[in-house]
Amino acid sequence: MSAVANERTGANGNKSPSIVRPLSGTRVPLPANIPPAAQCSYAACYCEENVYKLCESVHKSTQEIEKCFAVFVSNAKRVVPLWRQKAGRDEEKLVIWDYHVVFIYKPDQRTLVYDLDSELPFPTYFHKYVTETFRTDAILNQEYHRVFRVIPAATFLNTFSSDRRHMRKSDGSWLKPPPPYPCIQTPATQHNLDDFINMETSDLGEVLSLTEFVKKFHNT
Repeated sequence: MSAVANERTGANGNKSPSIVRPLSGTRVPLPANIPPAAQCSYAACYCEENVYKLCESVHKSTQEIEKCFAVFVSNAKRVVPLWRQKAGRDEEKLVIWDYHVVFIYKPDQRTLVYDLDSELPFPTYFHKYVTETFRTDAILNQEYHRVFRVIPAATFLNTFSSDRRHMRKSDGSWLKPPPPYPCIQTPATQHNLDDFINMETSDLGEVLSLTEFVKKFHNT
């Protein structure tokens, strides 16, 4: 993923509207089969692979993998504003990514979000994460509305492939250093990252609006 903008100015040059301060919250205990952030495989701007590695970490437990999801966030313009991101430079840590990927664990009525690029606790309860990271589409121009692709973790592990071409410059050099391990690939294809980012298709998982995404995971 790449930051389209990381100031309070949007991708089209419009200043982002003022938002109420984030809600407070508390750290939640980590499930034993998901490592703490410091022990996770992490490479900046390779969020899809960071989440893939989290999915791998729970794959040993069949019951737990069924409770996990990889969630891609993007839209047709590939300009998605997310707050509380470590890469953000302003007070509210706003970044406009072309896409982002997070890991969701829903063991029961609770839902936990794991985002290694967020300054929020790892993990954070779903309601707190959504409130502080996505806030609301009502304050945004239509082109910035976030769309979500929710994929069961087991499906993600079986289908995702990336040769990291999206992170190379025209001269072949890297935009950001790649992870130290080999490219993640399946026998079917060497690269299908765009199939996950493109929200116009729904062959992989579910494609949801922000409202639908909240309804799926937030228990009122």
